[in-house]
Formats: sequence, C-alpha cells, structure tokens
Amino acid sequence: MDFKNFQVPFQINEQYAKKVAYFSMEFAVHQPLKIYSGGLGFLSGSHMRSAYELKQNLIGIGILWKYGYYDQARNQDQTLQVTWMEKMATFLEDTGIKFQIPIHDHPVWVKAYYLNPETFNTAPLFFLSTDLPENDYVSQTITHRLYDANVATKVAQFILLGVGGAKLVDELNFSPELYHLNEAHAISSAFYLLKKFKSIDMVRQHLVFTTHTPEEAGNEKHDIYLCHKMSYFCGLSIDEVRKLTGTRDDQFNHSLAALRFAKLANGVSQLHGHVSREMWGKYDGICNIISITNAQNWRYWADKQLYKAMEEGNDWAFDDRKNYLKKRAFETVADQTGKLFNPSTFTIVWARRFAGYKRADMLTWQLDRFNALLSNAKYPVQIIWAGKPYPLDYPAISQFNNLVHLSKNYKNVAVLTGYELALSKRLKQASDIWLNNPRVPREASGTSGMTAAMNGSVNFSTDDGWIPEFINHGHNGFVVPKADYESMNTQQQDDYDLNKLYEILEQEILPLYYDSYDTWRQIIKNGMRDVRFQFDSNRMANEYYELLYK
Repeated sequence: MDFKNFQVPFQINEQYAKKVAYFSMEFAVHQPLKIYSGGLGFLSGSHMRSAYELKQNLIGIGILWKYGYYDQARNQDQTLQVTWMEKMATFLEDTGIKFQIPIHDHPVWVKAYYLNPETFNTAPLFFLSTDLPENDYVSQTITHRLYDANVATKVAQFILLGVGGAKLVDELNFSPELYHLNEAHAISSAFYLLKKFKSIDMVRQHLVFTTHTPEEAGNEKHDIYLCHKMSYFCGLSIDEVRKLTGTRDDQFNHSLAALRFAKLANGVSQLHGHVSREMWGKYDGICNIISITNAQNWRYWADKQLYKAMEEGNDWAFDDRKNYLKKRAFETVADQTGKLFNPSTFTIVWARRFAGYKRADMLTWQLDRFNALLSNAKYPVQIIWAGKPYPLDYPAISQFNNLVHLSKNYKNVAVLTGYELALSKRLKQASDIWLNNPRVPREASGTSGMTAAMNGSVNFSTDDGWIPEFINHGHNGFVVPKADYESMNTQQQDDYDLNKLYEILEQEILPLYYDSYDTWRQIIKNGMRDVRFQFDSNRMANEYYELLYK
C-alpha cells in the first residue's frame, strides 16, 4: 500500500467528501487493541466505526500505547492490583513512515502503524510510537502508558499526538481540509500548523474541537515554562504564546487554547453544550460552542437477536434471549468471584470508570437500606460493580477496594475486574437496570447507558449528560427528578439523590419487574427503539459533517 499519497481506501460517499483528520488520545475500536481507558475512547471508537459505515473521507490519528492504560488484576485479598503488560497487535501494518519531532529540544524518532479499515470495520487509523531502538530510553517511554502520571511524560505525549500527528498527516500527503481534535490533548498541532500556514486565521480555518469536560478544574493545565522547555510551542517564545493564546498567568490551559484556535467547537450533549458556553463565556476570543450529543455504534454494540425478537413481536423469544444473555454473563461473575447469580433475579449493574463525582458506591451510603434491599425476599436483587479507576487515583481505588470487601458479606453482590470492551458488553447484557448516578451537572455525556439500552437493559440515572434527551420516566427508563441543585451543598445534593434512588427503585422499578413483567418488557423495548433512533453513532458522525465540518 502506498502511504506516501494516502487516500481513504474505499469509495467515499459524496455527502462526506470533505477530508478530515481526527486526533484522539485513545480509541476503543475492539477488545484486542487495548489503547483506551474509558468513555473518550469508547466514543472515538464508535465514531470511527460509523465513519466507515457512512464511507466518510476521514482518518483517525492516535498513539500505540505499549502497555495500554493498565491491566486490572487482583491482590491476594481480591482488592485492586495495577499491572502493566506489553500489548501485541500483529494486525497493525508497519507503514514504513519514520520521522523526527523535537521534544525537549531533542530530536525524537516517531514511527507510524496502520489499522486497515477492513480489520475492525473502522475509518483508516494511524498510531504513533516512539518505542524505537533509535530513541533513548526516556523518549521510548513516551508511548508506554496512556495518561502517564509523570507530568513531563504527559506533556511529551500531548506533543507527540499534536505535533507528531500533524506531521504524519503531511508525511501521508493527506492534506485534510479540517483537523478535528477530540479533547484538547492534541492542541500542540495548532502551533505546528501556525508554522506551516504562517497565519493564525489559516489555522482557525482548519481546526475544530470537541470538548468533553464540564468543569474547569477537569481541563488539563500545565506550567507554560515547562511546555516551552519541552518544545510544545514549535519554536515560539513564551511572549508570543501568551499573545496568541491570551494566557495571562503561568498555567497553559489546553482547552482554552483550543477554544481560541478553533473555528468551531462542540459539547457532547445538549446540556453539556449549555454548561460549556456558560463556563467558557467569561473568556474573550473563544469560538462558538454547539452541541452534538455523543452516541455509540449500534452495529457493534447491539444484541441483534433481541432486536429481531422485538421486531417480530415474539415475546417468548425476547425473554428467552435476555435470560440467556444474563446466564452467559453470570458465568464471568462465577468465574471471578465464586458467586452463582440467578438469571431470573432482578440485576442492577453499575459499571464505568471509577471517579469521585460518579459516586460508584452511592447505594451503600445508607447501609441499613442497602441491607434491606439485598435481603428482600419478595423482590430479590443482585448487584454487580465493575470499572477501572485511574491507577493513581487513590480515593477511587479505595472506593473500589471497599466495595470488594463489602461484597464478601453478600452472596448477591459482586465486584468484577477487567472492565474493557468485552466485559462492558457482557455486563450490559447481564443487567436489568443500568445504574448511573453522577452528581449533576458533572457528567458531560456518559454514553455507557446507550449501549446498555441496545442490550435490553433499562437506564436508571440522575438527570445528567445525555439522559435529559433520552429518558421519558416510566416509559423507556427511570430518572431522578432534578432538584434545585445550585442552592444545595454537595451533602444535600447527595442526600436528595440517594433518597430518590431508593424511592424509585423500591416503589416503582422492583414492583414493575416482579409484578407486571409485560409492562417491564415494554419499557425495555421502548428504550431499545429510542436509543437506536437517536443515539446510534451514525447520527453523530453525520452531524459532525453537517454541523461541525461545514
């Protein structure tokens, strides 16, 4: 294959002829390619699959992480152990492209690997690596671990994705009309493009940006002197950078720079677009922020047999399939924890990245109510938790470990490790309720519930992220009614949400499941229909062309 004048290797749909290079720190396209940590990767993975289905003229650019994010194993007492294992991906092609970029005033060799669209049905993807014998050890480690804890390494990773990615696009002679940054990790590309186009207006014409973080503290900031020392700004002086980006203090805010360099940006749900406009509105010179709600790829995620039974109106086949899916997933539960779950018992699953605001262990905050729920003979319940905390987020790790210890007291509570694409799909199939209880409005989108609905699970959530656009309470899911959160402190908000969660669970959801299963089944089907209609990533990939790339 000729990588020197790269063209997307399939017939482009004219509607999507505009050439786009899409930059993301992580891509979750399939279980064997472990270069993702969570929602950002799941989103970009589904996006790349839809770009392929719609035959869009788009390539993805990421990094080949030698050790991935990390492997979640267990200590002797079942608690979380972080392990690092070298990942093999023999299905990637060596492009033969090798070039140098300056990092810390030092030339670093970069190699590009290619994921053919036919391999996993994605847009063409290119992955950069510095793990080469030509580099010194420190340079090799740049592509070892996704979101490395060392600040200098992290800045180097951002330079690699941005500057290295933009340079790779030139090496490919791809000449995109637009560079689309999925989150601000690759904003160093703007400085590379400034050098190339010689004009800030030209850079703006070529740059669009997707922001995922609904609070300012969550946006990456780094010491501007460190960034400068590490060659982040492609030869510009600190004064020039300050002038260009409007940076007044010593912290370089990647997202703010992206919003000032891009011609247009988008938030990842209607609510998040609103929150973002409000949050960044106090800064001058930022671009307009529209909303394009995240979505997930139906073809990859959905259980087709459930949909078939639903479309044929065959309730027996529908129930039989859901029962089988639960049974199969419970084999993983038994294998990991030695607990035998019952497919006819109502199953609650909370599974996603562990982070403070997501409140993983919320149901356990009132232990008497938790015990009553788990020992209810009339309406029996099973609960599964899973998810990967960031390996150095000690509060989140201790939250995970506390749940492990707690689970040892119950036959019907399990905490699983290894929450990646494959287990994620299994747990969605295992669940009757997909529980999601972040503190409003801190979840930008939260897409796991979309794929849960595609597998016959009912969403039960606080009213955040994509949920306000989806849930019609009691019809296709269940939602905690919004309170006046702004007038509450964190403790009051937590108390309100927790009481409502238990109220809805005990008084509405459980009686429906056990006493009116026909109605329950209808709620599942309504969710399956609505999610396919509104939240298949083909809709999202189309909106990117219609709204962001136009």
